[in-house]
Parts: sequence; structure tokens; C-alpha cells
Amino acid sequence: MKKNKLLKGTIAFCLAAALLAGCASGSGTSKEHEGQSNNPVRITIGMEGGGLPAPEDDFIKQELDKRLNTDIQMTTIQGLNDYLNQMKIRSAAGNLPDLMMVDAVTLNDFAQKGLLLDLTPYLETKLKTSREFIGDSLLKKGIVNGKHYAITRIADVPFSSFWIRQDWLENLGLSFPETLEDLYKVAKAFTEEDPDGNGKKDTYGFTGADFSTFSPIFGAYAMGTPGASMFVAKDNQVVPTLYDEHMPAALEYIQRLVSENLVDPQFMTNKGTMARDLVIQGKAGIIFTGWTDIGKQEFLSQLKTVNENAKLVQMAAPVGPHGQYDSAFDSERPSRLIVIPKAVEKTPDKLDKILELLEYISSKEGNKLVMYGLEGRHYNEQNGQIVLTEEMAKEGNYFHLYQITGRPNEEYLPVKFPEEAEYIAYAISQPRLNSIDSAIMPPDGFNNSDAERYMKEELTKFVYSKRPLAEYSNFLATMESKFNYKLLLDEAQKRAVELGITQ
Repeated sequence: MKKNKLLKGTIAFCLAAALLAGCASGSGTSKEHEGQSNNPVRITIGMEGGGLPAPEDDFIKQELDKRLNTDIQMTTIQGLNDYLNQMKIRSAAGNLPDLMMVDAVTLNDFAQKGLLLDLTPYLETKLKTSREFIGDSLLKKGIVNGKHYAITRIADVPFSSFWIRQDWLENLGLSFPETLEDLYKVAKAFTEEDPDGNGKKDTYGFTGADFSTFSPIFGAYAMGTPGASMFVAKDNQVVPTLYDEHMPAALEYIQRLVSENLVDPQFMTNKGTMARDLVIQGKAGIIFTGWTDIGKQEFLSQLKTVNENAKLVQMAAPVGPHGQYDSAFDSERPSRLIVIPKAVEKTPDKLDKILELLEYISSKEGNKLVMYGLEGRHYNEQNGQIVLTEEMAKEGNYFHLYQITGRPNEEYLPVKFPEEAEYIAYAISQPRLNSIDSAIMPPDGFNNSDAERYMKEELTKFVYSKRPLAEYSNFLATMESKFNYKLLLDEAQKRAVELGITQ
């Protein structure tokens, strides 16, 4: 069979009739040789993502199969919504993969329907290495009704920080801003004093996307960013961002920036790369974003193409009246939730092999394989350091799909992106508040999307001076009366107790 046909077969994810007739699954369907210890055990895996090669080019599959005596059949679908929809179709057909990724809503739904295996009995025994690798605190995010239904993949590290045009500072004789007032003065100068020297008033102090544009400003008031971090743990309690006593003052500061046209007028509607493009084009001087979005060499090269003297550098968050925090960050937001269908327990040999797979990729040896590939082909070790080869760049873009229980990001990212190692370390090192948003499921009777839409509309009115800040308490009252926001507040406090944040 030609390689492209194999690839199409993988991406198709066994849709429609073919799915029911021929896909391997965790539904208890018997397979030839299954359960015989001297033959490979077939394990089907479902993941959201793309780029998975055909089996004969899948180095990680081949190596795992050799080391574990498995026949791993991973299938992927690009796009989370499309992937989850297929999982729902497969659940209705009783044909779920043996091991699969879900989101928090699907985890809760499948668990309530009795579709998932309770992993609690295995955490002390057959998943001991995985448990130690992930950590008990993070594993709590896989609990539904007191039972562990999911293995929680290690959380990501923070990527974002303020970035600023250092050459503009130098052109205007300014220092890096250290306080909120300094930040205001720099943004004003970037807007009004022709920092690029082209004789035109065509620059802005800030650009960004949504309220994350101002995350370090909210951090200066020791609070989360609306829409991004709605519940923050501090001083042994959980503080809802909208109810933080400092919110009106933070909005007033942002209102000042907006009213004086120091912010890109499209910041609330910027999508995709729009804000980054504005910076690269030399139209904005400060942006809060991830190093992955602007610090890679390809983007910095584009900036140099527009202006060879341009210098875009990371900048610390400003000191405010209540602290200095780059943002609030959910350090225990699982990057993936991994589950096993309950039907798999009908085939004990397969279940044991799935648990063995999880244990192996959580071990030092197995984790190195799924992070870096094959030694001598994708990486070499020099003086105890991992050095990636050119083959890794060509063949390793899908390895993350096999990092099922995660990876130690502080170790992995500088190896994977050596040219950005400085930016990675800087972003990780910045002080941040602790968000617990990933631990809170919207309760019955609360429509999260409707509430978020209203919140965004009204906060936008406040910062654009279309609604007086004196009405902020009225806004909260409407959130409670019209959108049942109190239900979410109560759920947050309940989860805070379960997580040991409050008593």
C-alpha cells in the first residue's frame, strides 16, 4: 500500500461504517492472538492533533512496540471539537479507543455515564511511576465524584511576558518602565513622540488580544485577568477575579490608556496573528504574548526585515500598588486528560499492557524516547547534554503525541528550542499568581458561554468609558441575577476545599 493511503487511513480515524466494522477498540471485541503473552498486544489510542506519519515511518511506535511487545495503533484528528465529536460518536457505538484524550467536560460526561475505568486502585500499584511523575496534586484534576478517572498529563509552563521595543526606548532616551506610572509614560511616548523617527504619528504604545493585553497590569493589582484566570488562590482563599476589590482600580488604569489612544484600537477584536503582525510592522511597541508567538527566530527576522535596527526584548511586569505579577497562571492545568474505557477491564492482559505503557513513558528511559526519539538518529548525548540532530527537525514534529503523561518542560523546551532558551527561562522565571480555573467545572444551571459574553461586553464598556465605573457593583448584580453566577462562585469555593486551598 502506498504511503499516502496509509496516512489517509490514519487521519480518517476509522469513520462511519469502517469504524464499526474494523476498528480496534476498547469495547471488549476479541482479536487474534490477544491475551497470548508471546504475541504483541494491540492497543488503540485516540489523540487530538495532526502530523502522525504512516506506521512504517513512525519511529516512536516501532520502538515502543519493540520494547513493550505491543502493536500500538494511534489515530488522530486535527481540531479539538472535531476530535471530541468523533469520541462521542464512538462512545454511542460502544467502540472507544483503548486509551484516549478527553477534555474536562467530556471526562465528566463519560464518567457520569459509567463509560470510564476508575484508575484509583492502580495508582498505588501498577501506576506508581506515573503517579510520581505527574504528582498527586495534578492528578486530582482527573477526579470525578471522588474517583480518579483520568491520568493528567503534566501541565505546561508559562510562555508569556511583556515584550518591548528597546530601540524605541533608546531613540526617546527612556528607561525600561518599572512601575505602572512608568509604563503609562512609555506607552504615551511610544504613541505621541515618533519613536521610529519616520515623522508620522502612526504608532501605539500597546497592542494585544482581548484583556490579556493587560495581564501584567492586572497582576500589578494582585488579581487575575478577566476571561483568562477567573479564580485566583491567594492568602489561603480563592478570590473570584470579577469580585476582587482591586478590579475597579485596574479598569480605571486601563481606561486611561484607552481613552488617550495609547492602545491599538482593535485590541478587543484582534485574532490570530493580528497583534503580532502590528509589532512586526513597527506599529506597536509593547505586547504581552508568548515566546512561541513572537520570540522565535523566524518572527524576529521578519522584524529586522522591516527595520534592521529593531530590538524587541522581554520586559518584567510593572510594580503596582499591590505587587508585581506577570499574570495569573494555572500551573496545574492538565495539558491533556487521558482515560481508559471501562470496557477494557474485560481484557485483563490488554489492561495490564496499557498500564505498562503509561508506566514506561513516565520512566526516565521511556520519557527520553518520546521526547527526543532515537539516540544516534534524532539526538546525541555530548558531555551529558542532549543535542538534537537535523533528523529530529525533519522527523520529530509528531513526537509530542506519544508524550501521553507529559514531559519535564523546563528540561525539554531549551533542548527542543535552543535558540529560544533565554526567552523560555525568562518567561518561566516571572512571578505569577496561582489560578485554579482548570479545577472548576461549570455547574448545572449555569451557562458559561452566555455569562462570559456578557462579562466581556460590559468590561469593554467600562474600559472604553461607555459605562461609568460607579456601576461596577450593578454589573456584578446582573451577573448573579440574570446569569446565575453565584452557582459558579459556590462551585469554586467547593473545589477550593477539595483541593485543600481553604478549610
